Amino acid sequence: MTDDLLPDLIAAVEQQLLSPETPYVAKTFDRLCQVGLDPTEAKTQIALCLGEEMDKILSTRKPFDEKSYRSALDSLPLPDEEAV
Repeated sequence: MTDDLLPDLIAAVEQQLLSPETPYVAKTFDRLCQVGLDPTEAKTQIALCLGEEMDKILSTRKPFDEKSYRSALDSLPLPDEEAV
């Protein structure tokens, strides 16, 4: 994933935060904010997980794997050296 895509991924995360179909994204966002991340960093970390899933779609030609995305979200927050 390139940094050029990050603003678009953050926009997608913002839509997921409002969607009734992805309550687990809002739950992750709230959890990240509760552990001290500011909202922008929380959205960025979620967007990085989404970007990884999108990369998998492109490389494997398989559909979106919600279980994998949820697992990635559960592993947040990222260590400082991995965060953007």
